[in-house]
Parts: sequence; C-alpha cells; structure tokens
Amino acid sequence: MVGPIKRVIVAGYGTMGLGIVKSFAGAGFETIVWSRRAAELTGLPAGVCAVAELPAEAPDLILETIAEERGAKAALYAKIEAAYAGPVIIATNTSGLPLEDLSTTLERPENFVGIHYFQPADVFPMVEVVAGPATAPAVLARATDAIRGTGKEPIVLNKPIIGFLINRLQHALLHEAYHLVSTGVVGPAEVDKVARLMLGPRMCITGLIEQKDIGGLAIHALAQASIIPALAHDGVPNLYPQALARRGEIGLSAGKGFYDWGQCDEAMVRRQASERLSRLLNFLEREIGPRAPGTTPVPRPVAL
Repeated sequence: MVGPIKRVIVAGYGTMGLGIVKSFAGAGFETIVWSRRAAELTGLPAGVCAVAELPAEAPDLILETIAEERGAKAALYAKIEAAYAGPVIIATNTSGLPLEDLSTTLERPENFVGIHYFQPADVFPMVEVVAGPATAPAVLARATDAIRGTGKEPIVLNKPIIGFLINRLQHALLHEAYHLVSTGVVGPAEVDKVARLMLGPRMCITGLIEQKDIGGLAIHALAQASIIPALAHDGVPNLYPQALARRGEIGLSAGKGFYDWGQCDEAMVRRQASERLSRLLNFLEREIGPRAPGTTPVPRPVAL
C-alpha cells in the first residue's frame, strides 16, 4: 500500500517555486529543488538541496512550476516517467493550460494532478487540488493530504476545468470591472475601493453564495433577472488590459499599468503587499474565530 507523501521535488525555482519550496520544507517534508540553474541557486531554505538532474531515489511527488508552455511541460513529464517507474505523482501548478491536454502527454495519466498555488505561495492559505481526466482517486487523496500537511487548506476540484475555481471567479469579476473602466463608468481606483472596503470584508465572513442565503434568494433571483442580461458577455478578453500589455505597460515592474508606479519602490511594494496579506490572514484567524453553535449551515445538493 502506498503511504503518505514525504519526499517532494519542486521543478522550477522562480518566485512561485520558491514559495512552494518554503511551504513544504517549513512543514517538515524532505524537499528538493530541480533546476537547470541548481549550481547557481543561493539562499535555499534550511534543509533544502538543489539538483540539476533527477536523483536516483524516487520522490513521492514532483510538482512542476515551469513556463506555461505545453511542449516544455510534456518534455519534463517524459523525463520523469523515464526516470521513475513507480507511483510517483506528477503535479502541475498551471491553471491556464488544460489538464485534459497535458495528461495526454503522459504514459501514466492516473498519477497526474493539478496543484495550484497563489502568490505569495508560502503565505496564501489555500491551494487548489484538481483531478485530471484520468487521475486515480487515491492520487487525488494523497495530494490533498500533502497540502493539508503543509498547513494549507486544499480546495478540491473533482474534475478539470480551465482556470479552476479561484481564477474563474476572479476573471469573471475582472472582466466586468474592465468593461466598466473601459466604457468610462468608473476608474480603476473606484473598483479597487469597492473590492477592499465592501466585497472583501463581507466575503471574509459569509463567503459568496452563503451571503445570498442570508440576504434572501427571492430578492437575489429578481436582481439576477435584471442585472445578468446587462453584464459584459462578449466572450473575448477586454481590450483595455490587452492594449496595456501590448504597449509594455505591464504594471508595477514596468512603472505603469492601470496605475502610475513610477515613483514607487517595486521591492517595497511587493514586500508590503505580502506582509499586509499575512497580517490580515493572521488577524482573521485570531480575532474572528469559529462560528457560534447553531450558526453553521450544511451544504446540500440542489436540483434545478
């Protein structure tokens, strides 16, 4: 019988890879970085080593964070399957490439799963664990247990879908926000103010769907009938961010995007955002606390 995941290889050591390595190593997993730049890497977390080639001893899990390019990922998977014949779990951190497509490149797709982190990976408390079209239930369960073992909350998707859960919700909201900004209804600052001071705090307490139960579905159903037909349903990316990206105005790192960042210290902005998020999450856990008895609803299947 295959046991719990204890030995982990992280393929790729960019910003995301570093955060994932910190998460596993900090929770006591034997953690190895696999990178072509292994000899150049410095500042690895305590107990972590870097290798340029796969070690002889098989890991329990290999999680790749390499470029979002199908061919590169397929080549990486081929190397892994050639090196190890056992039940090594191959995981991808992608949310943009279809798991259905990536799994076709594998000889053993039953060992393939999506494990999707968010920036900063070592701070953000949730990780999506996503079944591919052929993922074995035991593989999904082992991957889920490993994520839980790092102290994070796994969000399990039982079948693949482009963007997974969090990015689909995020991009649905962003698409409407971009529409409102590009048509002159509001500016980016007004959108962000609403997100920070209204949507964010309320969702911290009652989520998205639970809030509609609390507010009442009769009113919500009427609002949906009125508002949904008027939303942006064009099915193509909004031209506003696309134009900014084409001009190289890609945000903080370029000094301008939706905002002018020219007078800002990039490293300080990123560090402050990460630190403030960490403090907020700690505050929510410490101060909000568990629900009072008799206030927790039970999820139920709903027929249309």
